[in-house]
Amino acid sequence: MTPDTPIPSATPRPRGHDFAVRPLSIAEARVLGTLMEKARTVPDSYPLTLNALVTGCNQKSSREPVMQLSDDQVLEALDGLRSIHMVLEGSGSRVARFEHNFLRATAVPEQSAVLLGMLMLRGPQTAGELRLNTERWYRFLDIASVDAFLEELQDRSPERGGPLVVKLPRAPGAREQRWAHLLCGPVDTTALFTPSAPGPSAGPQEEDWTALKRRVDDLENTVTALQAQLQNLHDQLGLSQPGQP
Repeated sequence: MTPDTPIPSATPRPRGHDFAVRPLSIAEARVLGTLMEKARTVPDSYPLTLNALVTGCNQKSSREPVMQLSDDQVLEALDGLRSIHMVLEGSGSRVARFEHNFLRATAVPEQSAVLLGMLMLRGPQTAGELRLNTERWYRFLDIASVDAFLEELQDRSPERGGPLVVKLPRAPGAREQRWAHLLCGPVDTTALFTPSAPGPSAGPQEEDWTALKRRVDDLENTVTALQAQLQNLHDQLGLSQPGQP
């Protein structure tokens, strides 16, 4: 399976607006986004065990904000997501494994799902940032194609569940507007204009920082993949992880 391959599912397709019964909680969005990410970046370890999912949710990189969810909080989020057909629990394995059902539950195309997943994990981003950050999930042709899918998500009719993203007001000093998802409800724009907002220029130092950040993200994803593979091996052998009873 390649990063561009949709995740198959034999589950009957629910109505495209089932997810809109209620907004997702912050924890549910993190769990869902993590499952969507790992399905593409570590397919050999997917679906995920609870341990691997908790580790992915609490990563220090590629997450905004950084969270520290407990096993119980992740399980509660999984229960909520299962109730609206966003997550499926696998059967036939000694250890419970979980996979997302986002494309079927929301009835959005693959490219739109990729953008929504990244917005859930890393918060508001420009179209250019989204194209860069989703490179390991899906390779968009150009920024214009990212914008096109975002516009489509913003213009969704009420019959299809309504808008799933919103284009935010331009922050002071920023050159481009950012996009945010609406799966957790309306966005509070009063919290957008903070002193930590990026400046208007992107000089060589900022480009170097961006490249370094990408390398750190890749290393974090590699470590997470190795942890998931080790957990999978322990599960198959019936062994406990070091430090566990």
